[in-house]
Amino acid sequence: MAALLPHKPPPTAWLLALLPAVCSVPAAGAEPGWLYYGGDQGGRHYSEAAQIDRSNVQDLEVAWTFRSGDMATYGEEMKKTSTQSTPILLPAAAGESLVYCTPFNRVIALDPASGAQRWSFDPQIDHGGDRPFRCRGVSYALEPRTPVGRACRHRLYLSTHDRQLWAIDATDGRPCAGFGEGGRVQLYGDEGLVPGEVSNSSAPVVAAGVVVTGSTVIDFVRATTPRGTVMAFDSFSGQPLWQFDPLQGHAGSGSGSANVWAPMSVDEEHGLLYLPTSAASPDYYGVDRPGDDLYANSVVALDLHSGELRWHFQHVRHDLWDYDTPAQPILFDWRKNGEVIPALAQLTKQGFVFVFNRLTGKPLWEITEQPVPPSQIPGERAARTQPKPIAPPQLLNPFLMPADAWGLTPWDRGDCADQLAGLQNLGLFTPNSEQLTLMFPGSLGGPNWGGGALLGNSGLLLVNVNNVAFTGQLIPTPDGSDPASHKQDHPAAGHRMQVTMAGTPYNIEIGSLQSFLGIPCNPPPWGKLVAVDLIEGTVAWETALGSVHEMGPVSAPFHIEWGTPNLGGGIATGGDLFFIGATMDRQIRAFDVASGETLWQYTLPVDATATPMTYVYGGKQYVVINAGGHHMFGRDVGDYLYAFALPD
Repeated sequence: MAALLPHKPPPTAWLLALLPAVCSVPAAGAEPGWLYYGGDQGGRHYSEAAQIDRSNVQDLEVAWTFRSGDMATYGEEMKKTSTQSTPILLPAAAGESLVYCTPFNRVIALDPASGAQRWSFDPQIDHGGDRPFRCRGVSYALEPRTPVGRACRHRLYLSTHDRQLWAIDATDGRPCAGFGEGGRVQLYGDEGLVPGEVSNSSAPVVAAGVVVTGSTVIDFVRATTPRGTVMAFDSFSGQPLWQFDPLQGHAGSGSGSANVWAPMSVDEEHGLLYLPTSAASPDYYGVDRPGDDLYANSVVALDLHSGELRWHFQHVRHDLWDYDTPAQPILFDWRKNGEVIPALAQLTKQGFVFVFNRLTGKPLWEITEQPVPPSQIPGERAARTQPKPIAPPQLLNPFLMPADAWGLTPWDRGDCADQLAGLQNLGLFTPNSEQLTLMFPGSLGGPNWGGGALLGNSGLLLVNVNNVAFTGQLIPTPDGSDPASHKQDHPAAGHRMQVTMAGTPYNIEIGSLQSFLGIPCNPPPWGKLVAVDLIEGTVAWETALGSVHEMGPVSAPFHIEWGTPNLGGGIATGGDLFFIGATMDRQIRAFDVASGETLWQYTLPVDATATPMTYVYGGKQYVVINAGGHHMFGRDVGDYLYAFALPD
């Protein structure tokens, strides 16, 4: 719980001088921008921009497009990419460029009105290892310790695939010479890790002179993986400040990870950093890590300056389902009965929304204990109960019995019913066994890293949800053999994969539950958009998200709105709109936040598995989305950035 490296908090005078410089509140009369990956430091995915609204969104047209050049440069390696980057718009003092990163960690700055390239920076990453390439974003900060007019007063921070933390000048992309060695800090120590074992995907957090980075740690290969240590550095010099290991030596020797791969949030006013931690390894076998795994599968509040624990909440105890904390904690003001409470909402893959006082960790909706099934694996001591909030309702229904089987005909519906009847199925949190077991939701969720969008101060949270049933089966490997693993993070709909857990007596086979026609056995929608009233604790509405017209062996000439698996998130705007791509149908859509009605959609060249953003520049509002596809969907990939605006 204590910081692992010595750190002296910055002097009070220096800190007070720094806070106004990095404050996220725009100046009076400033046009709404998008300065952080999640819109603000608390990940609300919201903009007050209201030029585009329900009355005119149907008139949106392409304002400009940009191609990064990755397709031409990297060729076949593009099949190992997941395009997830959300651009940010820099303030005028930093050049007012639109900046984003490509899956290979190239940083590109564009003119926000035309999409013309201004500069680019290539960290020339090591392409080794089996991890797919991805980059969710970069982070900006003004560095007041650099004199006005000098290089690197305005900085961008980037965590790369090969575990380097870079600081570059936001005005021209040149490395900041005084940060680390030549502008970068090597995050590896003497442990000899390679990019295939530990990498980075989410943008680092920068606040009050501290830059913090999490990590992406290899899944589904072996029991003992690297620790998911969170590292903090001085944002000016790159000197280490503190480290936090969510397991802190409490898990067994055959374990590791509990890393923070999803975006973090920060409450700069109160000096608090919020970590969404993942599962301890191995994902589906816990005999060698008895207990609850300490701070794994949790939202953890740390002191930003010292790394000391302030509070935490664990939403899965002794995880046996790969239910990482998948999304950025959302910071907002809870306004109810005349009371205003600094709050935090945390989405989980199980489809729960937990809401807390973010200063104390006290739940704002009561949390109950739900009895769950025991494990059938010798030596496995599954947790007896798991936490469940009394409100809001779970965002998907994990109850799936043979009578609930779905199909287009009596034959495929009967096939699904027979499969369901043969599964081990005791509801949510049924541990996997040597018998085929229902996993609903699977490791994709429910919600995933796209998170949710909060509509201003209304308390209305809009969340995209996966709703496809999976199955899992532990496969004994008594001779210790480790057959080759399929190198992907999770199985997508229609896929099965067997992955190794070297160091345990098992591998595991996971796949979607589908009929002989290749259609999911649970009723549609298989992807949906849900509007949650956090204050009232209710679901306001939900609707299908995505069309399956391109998912069959032959594309249909019309949309079939049954929902698709989805990766990426959405944004809400002051125009009462919700914009999202994420689906397996190449669409970006705009929804009415009051009803869930689709008001506009546009067909992109490839799927857009990234969260969009919006800004106003030169008096015009733009909506921008990165369209490059996702290796897991097995569909086309690309290197497109699209900007939409109303006609002049």
